[in-house]
Amino acid sequence: MVIREKYLKKIRPFYDQDLIKVITGIRRCGKSVILNQIVAEIKKLGVLDDNIIYINFELSDYENIKTFKDLDLYIKERIINENKYYLFFDEIQYIEKWEKTVNSYKAKYGDNISIFITGSNSDLLSGELASLLSGRYVSFEIKPFTFKEVCEFKNYELDKYQLEKPFDDYVKWGGLPQRFNLNNEDEVRTYLTDVYNSIVVKDIINRFHITDVDLLNRIVQYIVTTPSQTFSAESLVKYFEVNDDRGIGKTTLYNYLEYMSKAYLISKVDRYDVRGKRILNGKYKYYLTDLGLGQILNVTKKEQRGAYLENIVYNELVYRGYDVTVGNVDNGEIDFIALKNGNKEYYQVCYYIVDENVMNREFGVYDNIKDNYPKYVISMDKFDMSQNGIIHMNIIDWLLKNN
Repeated sequence: MVIREKYLKKIRPFYDQDLIKVITGIRRCGKSVILNQIVAEIKKLGVLDDNIIYINFELSDYENIKTFKDLDLYIKERIINENKYYLFFDEIQYIEKWEKTVNSYKAKYGDNISIFITGSNSDLLSGELASLLSGRYVSFEIKPFTFKEVCEFKNYELDKYQLEKPFDDYVKWGGLPQRFNLNNEDEVRTYLTDVYNSIVVKDIINRFHITDVDLLNRIVQYIVTTPSQTFSAESLVKYFEVNDDRGIGKTTLYNYLEYMSKAYLISKVDRYDVRGKRILNGKYKYYLTDLGLGQILNVTKKEQRGAYLENIVYNELVYRGYDVTVGNVDNGEIDFIALKNGNKEYYQVCYYIVDENVMNREFGVYDNIKDNYPKYVISMDKFDMSQNGIIHMNIIDWLLKNN
């Protein structure tokens, strides 16, 4: 088991605080494992089993708990003394109006409870819950394994010359943790297909009451098999006018894309005008939370290795705590502008620098960026081609470096 210390380090200071700890992320990214690692840690601190209440609402053991009243009754029966209790609610979105009872626990039990909840939809923190719990929760988004975590899990030697095959596997099948316990690609494909179907059915269709399932599937398939591309509503509407007899309205399109983002299937990234220093509305890039979920649908399109690497770099930057936008400049596009703690970094990503034209394109995009913040070109090349203060790195080396 990989101890996901980067997340635990962020959550640990809140173990005994009365703030509700909300842990979100795409299905099967490891939220339940994080909860179990927290349970193990608090047990080491002396908390007894009787004072830990752990409910996984996806298990049939708890299928009788359907509403907030059912949950309230269950908890009342188990909190029997004045000791501190630790409540873990895994995939709580299955419980109707759960926020009503969770919100009441502070008044009922005071400082004698610590609550942890997980969910697979970012809507968990919107609407009524945000109003009820305003200022009384902290949230943490969990991602699939980074490549460095894969190497830790599989005990790989950290050498780029020996890691090309595992990295190719990571690019193709993504980083959902459980898939690394499977034996072959057929098993991985079956597993990822089940995960994908659960996301689409449970976190999108059922949650948002989608009636035109076929249209949703067409939009999802197009987006997840075309990662790292710039889209506008107009361009997508035109695409479906040409390729889908029924067409699609802008409002429906925006709604479906928003539902996909809320289910953590994709992330929408703004474009930033470097010269004008403003966000450009109307055109966005979408990145997959996990490339493996795109692979299972990508049966007709050719591989887009450069786009896949760009997607991986985006996910890694977010994992490292950066706020990320796409940079718009006069002579092209900077793949990523990454901000953290007042510092800025620029990133260009390509598959291989195969000739001078590619070299000029990837390095030349920085010609009009006159600040002194670090500028990177990331590729599969093993030789260092750094020039003019621009840092070139092999992507495996970059993914494995300390952060």
